[in-house]
Amino acid sequence: MITYFTTQIILISSAWLGRNGQAIQRLLYWVILAGLSIFVGFRLNVGCDFDAYLLHFSYGTERAFEKVFTSLDPGHWLLISFLNYLELHPQSLNVVASILFFTGLHSLARLQPDRLAFLVLCFPILIINMPMAAVRQSVAIGFMCLALAAFINRRSFLFLTWIFIGSTFHSSILVFLSIFPFLNRRLSIPNIGIALAFATPIIFVILQTEAAQLAATRYIEGGSQSQGAIYRLSMLALTSFYFLFRLAPLWKKQFPFDYNFYLLGAWMMLASLSLLFVSTVIADRFGYYLIPIQAMLFARIPYLDLGRFRQIHAFLPYALLTIVFIFWAQSSWHFQECYVPYNFGFGS
Repeated sequence: MITYFTTQIILISSAWLGRNGQAIQRLLYWVILAGLSIFVGFRLNVGCDFDAYLLHFSYGTERAFEKVFTSLDPGHWLLISFLNYLELHPQSLNVVASILFFTGLHSLARLQPDRLAFLVLCFPILIINMPMAAVRQSVAIGFMCLALAAFINRRSFLFLTWIFIGSTFHSSILVFLSIFPFLNRRLSIPNIGIALAFATPIIFVILQTEAAQLAATRYIEGGSQSQGAIYRLSMLALTSFYFLFRLAPLWKKQFPFDYNFYLLGAWMMLASLSLLFVSTVIADRFGYYLIPIQAMLFARIPYLDLGRFRQIHAFLPYALLTIVFIFWAQSSWHFQECYVPYNFGFGS
């Protein structure tokens, strides 16, 4: 556990040190990006699904390739088949998944005035929970980040391309096709109507898939619960309120180019809270897709004209995320079971 706390302290210290100059910030960013990629990719027996993904790898080239045509996540199995064909070590799957995840994060970080802060703010919840455990969804989140970068730059073809590629690893990403109508439109009641009309058939098709039916059986009918969902989704909801009632007017004035994107993101964060009434696990999994937007929003706060309390506003996200992280690490059996101790290297 000390490893994670130490990493968190180093990351926050680096983020604040990086504010002293662009050159220092860029250097620290690349060092930390590479360091976190290695930290995640070369973990050993860390994450509740670690053994499950090694089992997937053990299927071999031919059996894995067969699953490309019969499984819910063909991209995942195609990757395993390819790595098996190259006769790489089973943990190469974690390494490649880490690279894809952090490539996605980088695509969003490079759009920020402080890319290091964005990366640091992703660590205590998103990075620990996703690429260190849920390999398939972490890859989908990587492609989701690429799609969001394309959305911000109003590149519709790239947005759709990244979403569809991501869906071959985790089909849950397809729900974000529903925001496509807002790519070149502002958030308004008429445009929300257009988006709902666009999203309805997409959601209907998703609900008919085997993946959706399996999720319903496991998480709704089966009663599976995510104990930490309420804390993570409450953080998203608080972020939404903070943006809508405090930051939005300043953002619209200072950053008009991407104001509508963050406004849309804030409403999605708030809406995610309602999914708790359906399933805490489903709500939690959806919420992870929104954490990069939350991190981008937090990283931009120091650049807003918040008056003499700017430093307090800038520091508050780091403090809150660290508190949530410490509470989770100390009280969660899931954390104790899956993440402690942290080991590094290759298995036999």
